[in-house]
Amino acid sequence: MESNGNIRILLLLLVGVFMGSLDIGIVGPALHTIGTDFSVNERLLSWVFTIYILFFMIGTPLMAKFSDMYGRKWIYILDILLFALGSVITITSVSFEMVLFGRAIQGVGAGGIFPVANAFIGDVFPPEKRGGALGILSSVWGLSSVLGPVLGGLLLDYGWKWLFIINIPISIVVLLGSLYILPKSVKNPDIRLDWPGIIVLGLFVSSLAYGINQIDTNNFVNSIFSLSVWPFLVLSLILLPVLLKVELKTDNPLIQVDLFRSKEVKLVSSIMVGTGLIQAATVFIPSFAIVALSMDSADASWMLIPVVLTMAIGAPIIGKLLDKFGSRNIMFTGAFIMIIGLFLLSMYSTRFNMFIFAAVLIGVGMSTAIGSPPRYIMLVESPPKERASGQALINIITSAGQLVGGALIGAVIGSYAGQLRGYEFAFVLMGVVAIVMTILAMGLKSKKEQLKTSF
Repeated sequence: MESNGNIRILLLLLVGVFMGSLDIGIVGPALHTIGTDFSVNERLLSWVFTIYILFFMIGTPLMAKFSDMYGRKWIYILDILLFALGSVITITSVSFEMVLFGRAIQGVGAGGIFPVANAFIGDVFPPEKRGGALGILSSVWGLSSVLGPVLGGLLLDYGWKWLFIINIPISIVVLLGSLYILPKSVKNPDIRLDWPGIIVLGLFVSSLAYGINQIDTNNFVNSIFSLSVWPFLVLSLILLPVLLKVELKTDNPLIQVDLFRSKEVKLVSSIMVGTGLIQAATVFIPSFAIVALSMDSADASWMLIPVVLTMAIGAPIIGKLLDKFGSRNIMFTGAFIMIIGLFLLSMYSTRFNMFIFAAVLIGVGMSTAIGSPPRYIMLVESPPKERASGQALINIITSAGQLVGGALIGAVIGSYAGQLRGYEFAFVLMGVVAIVMTILAMGLKSKKEQLKTSF
């Protein structure tokens, strides 16, 4: 009975995670149409993607902290409600500003779904089964974020608002299931909300995202010193140590920065920044295919299928292999394969077969980078009472990479006026990021060392 109950909980969490992750990239194919409807330029249009990630970053630690305070079940339900509300606002938008507002509300709700779901795994599943459960959950998270542009391309024929209409019935199913299936969790009224941390984090990610988005890589030096870039980048650099200081001084920090005392957490966090950068790059693969292979928008969205299928097959397998070989070996191998895929894509993008092969290799790498290994590491390194916050930390860091990656890649491509050279250069940069990730993975704990520190 307990096993069947765990399976029902896992299935419910999977649906919620799928929905929240799907909307990261589902807008990719629709950006041009949205821009045409509201008469906005490409640089401003990128905020449809960026603002979701920005508020996702804010919602992640906020909702994780709420789940520690008020119990995971009710905060998970709140996250789903916020996501549904944001979808309704986006659907009914009469202005571009309203679209951005709806996406922001969506982002806050989605930000809490994944860390709370991961914390449920830590609470409900025994240690020997957490790797497999996290592998499945993480595979759905990574898979749906990449599947988003594919589904977006299919739904675009019916109008861009259908990309968000599909969220409503799914939200209703998850809400009803959460009420009857999810177990009650312990509340902790002694925890207080870290408002200074919330404010500083919001200012930090907003200034960083805007500053990077305004960079013109075709005229890099001049753009860096422009008033639309350097003040915001300087402000973000100032706010980062302020954020760390604020979080270290408070008794109930929004972000568990004390976890960074662990070398393992520092390494995996650095790797996850790169993961976020590369994950953001995959959103641009359909656009890359349009330019490199002269495809139309509908056909180009299918070019993500190799990545999606590889992740769908690979991530659950990775979850099983994790218990046998350990996080270090899995993450090193995945990052190395991803290096090959990214450089092949940048060098042979005009060859259809090589484009497909490179996408498969990227999918293999993403299976390890987004999948269970980093989540498992954080569960091992986090005390039980801080599991939700530990998972939130991973999400914040990955989202920071996505935020920077989306803005940076958009700026690189925009600087080359959307030409092939801009896409190739962007993916070369991501190849360099994967090299750094591979080097960092070598410093992770072995399987034996990991088991000794497991809570």
